[in-house]
Amino acid sequence: MRAIQISDVKTLKPIEIDAPAAPGPGQALVKTHRMGVCGTDISCYLGKFPFFDFPRIPGHELGVEVVALGEGVSNVSAGDRCSIEPYMNCGECYACRRGATNCCQNLQVIGVMCDGGLCESFLVRADKLHPSEKLSYDQLALVETLAIGCHANDRANPRPADHALIIGMGPIGLATLEFAKLTGARISVMDMNQDRLDFVRNHYGIENTVRFVGDGSELESMRQITGGDFYQSIVDATGNRHSMSGALNYLSPTGSLVYVGITTDEVNFRHPAMHKPEASIVASRNALPGDFTRIIGLIEMGMINTDPWITHRTDMEGVLSEFESYTKPETGVIKAVINIA
Repeated sequence: MRAIQISDVKTLKPIEIDAPAAPGPGQALVKTHRMGVCGTDISCYLGKFPFFDFPRIPGHELGVEVVALGEGVSNVSAGDRCSIEPYMNCGECYACRRGATNCCQNLQVIGVMCDGGLCESFLVRADKLHPSEKLSYDQLALVETLAIGCHANDRANPRPADHALIIGMGPIGLATLEFAKLTGARISVMDMNQDRLDFVRNHYGIENTVRFVGDGSELESMRQITGGDFYQSIVDATGNRHSMSGALNYLSPTGSLVYVGITTDEVNFRHPAMHKPEASIVASRNALPGDFTRIIGLIEMGMINTDPWITHRTDMEGVLSEFESYTKPETGVIKAVINIA
């Protein structure tokens, strides 16, 4: 059957692979209908993601259909439409025993550490399937991105009336914004790309947009927005070492800075920048099972609208020529989705 592999840096390769065997105990055979292109996929393609090895079939933001079930599976049925929780944790390590399945010490993320869903069908642990009778395959493919933002916002924990800043208005920044809005915090967003700031203002009604141009002018904008208090919580979703190194400059005393973007470079700051405000610096990795359940419910209730997200669409043939364009912000891409079936 057909699949597409990231075979080397900036190289996508169509391949033929064996069709999957019948599902074993606890497994499901699923057919891939939609794959969302994630910032992680872009970083893997560019050779910048720390947990990725070539060659690999990508694809972890997935809307799938259950085709067949192995013995002992009761949480889904054949024909169900599902989102996949792509974090294959061991269930036995220290992190798993504490409920931190998102950072399992033996974690295998499909599409990153093992082959993923950019193929016609594959086997997956059935307990990682999250069904919905109402959501489309497009919506189901976006649940994982939203889960990353949900978890990052939980880590930042903005309170009502807090000033909260989200840096980077790519898909993960937008996902974080969705959940920050539910907290009652006073939200600001910052990006270098004016089109992305306009998108947030027009689609989300966020008035406090700050454009970063590298001359320090963002500090004055933030003083005016916050009355000089700056931000009690900051989520940096850029994965850019310069942004991540400078984000402490925007933090209020006793505030929290969350890194959800990933870089292989060093992040540098002088210790007083952290010590003086008694800052908390926190990482946010992946998401938790309950995040998927919560997000599916919120979309079903109409509290999250994913329609504006999908700006680009292609299929398995088109992605070979179009994927490179998704690495370039000037193309206006927010979220690209690949139609597989």
